[in-house]
Amino acid sequence: MAFNLATFKTRALTAVVFVIVMLGGLLWNQWSFLALFTIIHFGCWWEYIKLMRKIYGEKYLPYCLFGLIYITMPVLMMIALAFEIKIYTVNNTNEVIYNQLIPVVIIFSIWINDTMAYIVGSLIGKTPFSKISPKKTWEGTIGGAVLCIIVIGLSGTYIRYGKIIDSYHWYIIAAIAAIFGTMGDLLESKLKRLAGVKDSGSIMPGHGGFLDRFDSLLLATPFVWLYVYLFVR
Repeated sequence: MAFNLATFKTRALTAVVFVIVMLGGLLWNQWSFLALFTIIHFGCWWEYIKLMRKIYGEKYLPYCLFGLIYITMPVLMMIALAFEIKIYTVNNTNEVIYNQLIPVVIIFSIWINDTMAYIVGSLIGKTPFSKISPKKTWEGTIGGAVLCIIVIGLSGTYIRYGKIIDSYHWYIIAAIAAIFGTMGDLLESKLKRLAGVKDSGSIMPGHGGFLDRFDSLLLATPFVWLYVYLFVR
């Protein structure tokens, strides 16, 4: 495929704006965090409903109930990971503590995994990973996951992320995010193939829609949430 400068500029500008909005929403305060994930939730929902309508026609409504599991539950879990309720039995009070660290690590894990998988796959990828997504290779998928685990794990070990949890947990969280994030990408690719569309939406020029950007996050979050609540908190 020939290099297209105009397309590259569009994709690059969209990517810069996307990263700024994401980091602003994640890091500013708890209200920007809630606003960000409210927008993500309803954006993904709208595109999911459109996909269901294309796949199932007039009988699409019952299939939209799956969206409660596919979209709403992961978003609520992401919010739960950022807000922890401390209950004090001595004076019968409680306190809500906001810390966006784990959600930020999940998102960065997915970004690193996707980027490294693309780079490794472009350099040495030969073995197709799945018919659903022909551009993915086993070499890229494994390379992306390994590099994601190393980067996030070492960051947690040496930066310590505020020393909130033991460093070895970050290796595991990165592995979970990389593995299930890749599966989430394949799931959305399958839905798009069934619907006969290239992208789930067009709100982000050159990058598709909400589901195209957050498909990995939607499947990775429940498994990270489960791990955190079983072994970390």
